[in-house]
Amino acid sequence: MQQPPSPLWTNASSRTRLTGTWRSAMPEYQDKPSPCRGACPVAGRIAEWVRQIELGDYYGAWLTLVDNNPFPAVAGRICHHPCEGACNRQQLDETVGICSLERFVGDMALAEGWCFPEPAAAQDQSVAIVGGGPAGLSAAYQLRRRGYRVVLFEERGQLGGLLRHGIPAYRLDKTILDGEIQRIIDLGVEVRLQSGIADAGALRALHAEYDALYLATGASRPKTLPELDYEQPWVQDGADFLAATNAGEACELGQRLVVIGGGSAAMDVARTARRLGRSVSVLALEPDALLPAQPIEVAEAREEGIEFITGAMLQAVESLGDGLKLQCVRVDFQQGETRGTFSVEPVSGSGFVLSADAVVPAIGQDADLARWDGLLDSDGPVVRTDAQWQTSRPGVFAGGDLASMDRFVTQAIGMGKMAAEAIARHADPLQPGAVAANGSEVPFAEINTDYHPLAGRLQPGNLEVEARLRTFDEVQHPLAQDEAIAEAARCFSCGTCIYCDNCYFYCPDMAIAKLEHGYDVKSDYCKGCGLCVAECPTGAISMGQE
Repeated sequence: MQQPPSPLWTNASSRTRLTGTWRSAMPEYQDKPSPCRGACPVAGRIAEWVRQIELGDYYGAWLTLVDNNPFPAVAGRICHHPCEGACNRQQLDETVGICSLERFVGDMALAEGWCFPEPAAAQDQSVAIVGGGPAGLSAAYQLRRRGYRVVLFEERGQLGGLLRHGIPAYRLDKTILDGEIQRIIDLGVEVRLQSGIADAGALRALHAEYDALYLATGASRPKTLPELDYEQPWVQDGADFLAATNAGEACELGQRLVVIGGGSAAMDVARTARRLGRSVSVLALEPDALLPAQPIEVAEAREEGIEFITGAMLQAVESLGDGLKLQCVRVDFQQGETRGTFSVEPVSGSGFVLSADAVVPAIGQDADLARWDGLLDSDGPVVRTDAQWQTSRPGVFAGGDLASMDRFVTQAIGMGKMAAEAIARHADPLQPGAVAANGSEVPFAEINTDYHPLAGRLQPGNLEVEARLRTFDEVQHPLAQDEAIAEAARCFSCGTCIYCDNCYFYCPDMAIAKLEHGYDVKSDYCKGCGLCVAECPTGAISMGQE
């Protein structure tokens, strides 16, 4: 192939100038992980699918997304989006709206009726999955697409777990959930509803029928407050409240509710009660700055007229003829070193009284470990697993809230994916492991921001507050197509080559050759000046010492 002349400064050939002998370092092309991918609970190739949106390849973006997560429309609505907190763009102006872009692609897939590719060739092994929530469904999807026979056992009458029974419709329309679950079932997953596995004996019998078993039964036992008598009609646990209201049952707790807790579940309870016309106060141990709920949830709850009493705790409840008197006290809250640990000290002389008709504690749930007694070892409040999510019983794997205190939906989806990969290796030890991203994450300093003009984030609009309180319609609006393309264009594509030709055009020694898909460095001519690295807009080239 004849080498083209330099596009910059000469029409003569520099073929005889072997400047590569000057070199002490040489540029290397290597797709490196972006910080958002490192923070993503499902290890999604975010920079890749965001770039596909920018280029208008929506189906390709969806395929890239669902390689790791079969619930893009769900995750795009409710994910706690640690990817956005890691985004390099925020050091220039604002983080990229990754979650809203994921929702855009997920919604388009449902609207267009896109289906998952056919499963791989059928495998001989079969896997039983116990629990039809996000972790179990994720594992079922990943195993079925690999060709395994998958049977999913769910004790309730519908699949979805927390997604269906614990998240209100104003955050997740159930038709969206139904659509994404149906795609998984359509791959050929066999579903057995109202088929709970009650105890260790039933689990042993089930394991005997299958080559491997994945437990994803979640956290179903409510944590309790000693100050409350849960037998009283004016007390209802938050999980029960959400399950009942999600099922369309009437709320009969009176007009004035006090919700105890500061996490996402407490926000869901409080905001649901407001939509049912109740007056709601949230009582939380944590001060405002340390509330575990997402800041956007707290902000929207305040917009909706919910009162927050933070840095305080309940001490006693007195039932009166016309309601309840809650004795409370301010506390000094100290966060512990590990997630979920803390200490509180009542502040002397800071007592106060709240009036209410009912109390709804929403302080979290624990896994029901007693049902697996004598079969599976525990690790504190969860089932013990190794690095491959295998329990103390060989061939039995576990994930989601049963095996982790990381109580986020996308964490559960990611655990289901990782467990499926481990189960596949358990079934066939010769199978290759998961492909990890190469190298260290690209830091902001390696991005040439001259190629990325300042552009503020496009925030999706919200339903007006007055309309929110009259309906359970979704609060957040989606991005329009032109907005999605513009938002995707803000992505730095950290560590991913976008084939912009900067390295080719700026090389003073014509040492960069264009290939059909990428570039090659001609070692005879590259003198290691690093100009290609300096002009790369994505940090996909780095200098390596020779």
